[in-house]
Amino acid sequence: MSEAEVRFHRMKDLPSTHLLGGGTAMCSGCGGLEALHEIYDILGEKTVFVNAAGCMTLLSIYPFTPFRGSWLYTAMASAPAGAQGIRDALDILKHKNQITEDDNLDVVVLTGDGAANGMGLSATSGAMERDLDFLYICYDNEGYGNTGQQYSAATPHAAKTSTSKGPRGFTGYKKDLFSIWAAHKPAYVATVIGAEPLDLARKIETAKHMKGPRMIIALSPCPTGWDYDPKLTVEIGKLAVKTGIWPLKEYIDGDVKHTKIPRQRVAVEEYLKLQGRFRHLFEPERNDELLAELQAKVDDYWEGVSELAPPP
Repeated sequence: MSEAEVRFHRMKDLPSTHLLGGGTAMCSGCGGLEALHEIYDILGEKTVFVNAAGCMTLLSIYPFTPFRGSWLYTAMASAPAGAQGIRDALDILKHKNQITEDDNLDVVVLTGDGAANGMGLSATSGAMERDLDFLYICYDNEGYGNTGQQYSAATPHAAKTSTSKGPRGFTGYKKDLFSIWAAHKPAYVATVIGAEPLDLARKIETAKHMKGPRMIIALSPCPTGWDYDPKLTVEIGKLAVKTGIWPLKEYIDGDVKHTKIPRQRVAVEEYLKLQGRFRHLFEPERNDELLAELQAKVDDYWEGVSELAPPP
């Protein structure tokens, strides 16, 4: 998208009202809901959401949903297959002149990180291989948040979950879903976070005007699963970017571009110490070894970025 086509240059350019209705059963301070509000405002009412089982299923209580348009519930692994059926049906109706382009809908998959990284990955891979024209949104709260915050393939190293309670927390490492998706060569892949609304709006606007598989990963701070006061959601989101833990980037035409580079990164522990899932790194004794390991991993990533970046 050219600079002339970008609608969002400053905060005042963002929509001032939300399309998504309030009063849902979602948790207070949900970072995924924060991102979804912003995403839906940009996409508009002419969307159909294919919602895989997960936290966001709580948005809809039969027979009502907070969406202005259509919504479909699927099993956790089946959302891309559901999206294929809807897209095919809409295309057939257009081909038969039974609906006009004005009646057409954008097909949007909405899943958590458990489905995106794990049991739904093969269906998503197949949809990208078929060049399905859809937008896939993963709200990444780094665990199976709807069933008690068990660890998922997106859980970060050392985080405590309901199924990783040892002194070092989760011993595995977060799966690089961005790179896995980019390896399929879809139309678009991007990372976003609700605490950076301009960056998010620009990326959704870019994806909206493209065809083919468009993949979005939204880091979604989770007060219940991450154990923090809900009022800290935006602060934690901003720290995820400032520390470099959550790189904001996009993939287009084989190239990866970082859209916000933290030139003077904040220490990783400033992000970690606000979350109860990392409390064991600071209490009853500070675990300098594990904190240094987490910092080094982030440092190594950004050193690689600076080596690849063109000179200013």
